[in-house]
Amino acid sequence: MRKSKPKKRYVLPDPKFGDTLVTKFVNSLMYDGKKSIAYSIFYGALEVVEQKLSKGGEAVSGLEVWRKALNNVMPSVEVRSRRVGGATFQVPTEVRPDRKTSLGIKWMIDYARRRSEKSMTEKLAGEIISASKGEGAAVKKKDDTHRMAEANKAFSHFKF
Repeated sequence: MRKSKPKKRYVLPDPKFGDTLVTKFVNSLMYDGKKSIAYSIFYGALEVVEQKLSKGGEAVSGLEVWRKALNNVMPSVEVRSRRVGGATFQVPTEVRPDRKTSLGIKWMIDYARRRSEKSMTEKLAGEIISASKGEGAAVKKKDDTHRMAEANKAFSHFKF
């Protein structure tokens, strides 16, 4: 848009936890406008996480594990293509906070869908558990992004 920035859209908090980040996650998880199914997948995944991680009466909050997993997946730097002269350089840049969360959500859902468990609930729970431990495909994607930015640090003076 030439003249003005578009208005920021705010999402409503989810019904169970009252958290807007959960709603953003569920909106990305949703297919064909089926939000109730997306919510049931997400809440079911958190229950599976709680069951798998609670040991001998020690209760673990699924929401806290999910938050930790999301923080482990969110990138802080990324590379952007910048054309200078005839050459295209991969210029490392800081990631804005809202893009950071949206990238983390996208990667976590994308790599959860690629897992080999039976249902999406189990796939998402497995990805949440592995990401909270600092392993898994989504965390590997973040590490690759950081490594790429580190390798192209020499071109950081081409920033926009």
